[in-house]
Amino acid sequence: MFINKKLYLLIFAFCFLCIGANAQVYTNEYPKELQKIAEKWMKKGKWKNGFKKAVPADQVNAVEFYLQYQKNPEEWKKMFKWLQKTDLLAIPSGKTTLPETNITISVEDSENWCSEDDLKAGKGSESHYQKIDFMYVVSGKEGFCRLDHKTSTPKAPYKVDRLEYEFDASKLEHFESMPGTFNIMFPCDWHVAKVKTSEPSQKLRVIVIKMNNVM
Repeated sequence: MFINKKLYLLIFAFCFLCIGANAQVYTNEYPKELQKIAEKWMKKGKWKNGFKKAVPADQVNAVEFYLQYQKNPEEWKKMFKWLQKTDLLAIPSGKTTLPETNITISVEDSENWCSEDDLKAGKGSESHYQKIDFMYVVSGKEGFCRLDHKTSTPKAPYKVDRLEYEFDASKLEHFESMPGTFNIMFPCDWHVAKVKTSEPSQKLRVIVIKMNNVM
C-alpha cells in the first residue's frame, strides 16, 4: 500500500495541529481524512499477520502505526508472527534480537515502581527518536502516563536514544495495560511506564520490542 502525495502534504502541514487553543496534546494529531484512513486500516487488521493474542489499546496513535507499518511492513509482520507463535509466559526473561531483523526483544519480569509522589517529583519520563516501543503485558497490569506536550520540556540533553522531561503531573494522561491489549509508544508519545496501579500486586511480565522509527 502506498500513501499518495496529497496525504503526505497533509501530514507535513498539519501533524502538529492542535484541536483547540487550550487543548492538551499527548501525541501527534493529524487531519481527519488521514485519521479515518488509519483507523479503518487498523480495524481491518491485515497488519496482524496471524497475531490474535491482543488488540491495540485505545491510546495507540492509529496514524503513526499506519505510516510506520507502510514504511517497514516486513519487520512488523515478522514481529507479529513471533508474538503469535511464541509462548510468552514460558520463555525466559532477557533480551534477544529477532533473527534477520533489527528488532530487539526484551522479556521483562518486573514491577510497577512509579508512585504518585514520584510523578510529582518529575521522575520516570522518556521518549525516543530512533526506536518505537511496542509494549505487550502478558501477565499482571502495567500503569502508564503520557505527558502533555504543551506543558512539558526536555530537562537533559538527548542521549542513547532517550530524552527526559520536566512535566506537570496534574496534566498527565493516566491509563493501564493488561493482557489482551498492546501499546505502542512512538517518538511523539512522551511517557512514563511502570506506574503503580491499584492492584494488590505490582508484579508483571511485559514484552518490550524496539522497532525502528523509519523517517
